[in-house]
Amino acid sequence: MGAKGQIKADMEAQSEVNIMLPLLISAVAIPLSLFMWIGSMAWSSLFSTSEASLNEDVVVPPTRWFASIVTPLVMIIWGLKRKSLSPSGAALGVIVGFVLTLSNYAFLACLFTFFLTSSKATKFRSESKKKFEEDFKEGGQRNWVQVLCNGGMAMQLGILYLIDAGCGERPIDFVKDYRASWLGIGILGVFSACNGDTWASELGSVIGSSEPVLITSGRRVPRGTNGGVTPWGVFFSFLGGLVVGIAYYLAVLYCVDAATLAICPPQWPLLVFGGLGGLFGSLLDSVLGATLQYSGYDKERGCIVERNRKGVKHISGIRLLDNHSVNLVTSVVLGLFTPKLAYALWP
Repeated sequence: MGAKGQIKADMEAQSEVNIMLPLLISAVAIPLSLFMWIGSMAWSSLFSTSEASLNEDVVVPPTRWFASIVTPLVMIIWGLKRKSLSPSGAALGVIVGFVLTLSNYAFLACLFTFFLTSSKATKFRSESKKKFEEDFKEGGQRNWVQVLCNGGMAMQLGILYLIDAGCGERPIDFVKDYRASWLGIGILGVFSACNGDTWASELGSVIGSSEPVLITSGRRVPRGTNGGVTPWGVFFSFLGGLVVGIAYYLAVLYCVDAATLAICPPQWPLLVFGGLGGLFGSLLDSVLGATLQYSGYDKERGCIVERNRKGVKHISGIRLLDNHSVNLVTSVVLGLFTPKLAYALWP
């Protein structure tokens, strides 16, 4: 078989895979979602104390079970194809996506926006990033540790939302629905912080000509230094959080009925707190990176490294946390801080 014949055969094989994949997902998701729906009804029947526990707010409908299974599968397949996820990252991503989709479609919107836009930002001008990033990965593949550090706090809040408020979309109303609103803003804070920090580091490091300055001292440092900030990076951190806030806002407008929205507080502050979450999350990440992460310049390789060894000149920080630990601390702090800020300032 010639080269052209081989290419044609490969294209036909890929076409067959693309056709069969949706059928295989449906073949797994439909019976599994029905099984979970029947199980939830049986559980409510056995352990309920009143007929109210069998209403639609308690028993999860099969359509939501189906969406909670299919949506994460589609996302991870896309991520694996685009090399945005490693196999271990995809495995944990399914669990995170399942919990957030089951609990609230607005949470899914935040997750999807973070995953899609941060993946695009990571791949932006990747050739330039290879020059100053020691652990650069083609495609920015996220493994299970990175998925856990970025989405673990959101998954925990999503589980608490399921336990406390059940599944379903609710507007933010701290007066009438405090706990559900608190948990919802917490998840917004997590993903806006993660997205803002990703946009700041991945876009801010390759856009603009000025060298970054260390956030704790104002001293100019090489690109890629932990804790180094630029005006473009600060701008992109707010913008990255803002797009997550827009996603949450649009999901609320689409999923919550108009009569409910008419009697609840305004929802536009979701945009503001999404942007602030991205900005504050990026700044906190920079402070932690400048103080608790080691940054040194490897003269031989010409890049920033996080380990002290021969030929490395110390720039800032101590080797107490790595990048994953900093991301985890930032997501936890913003998941707890953003609801408090929103509660104090919500109109």
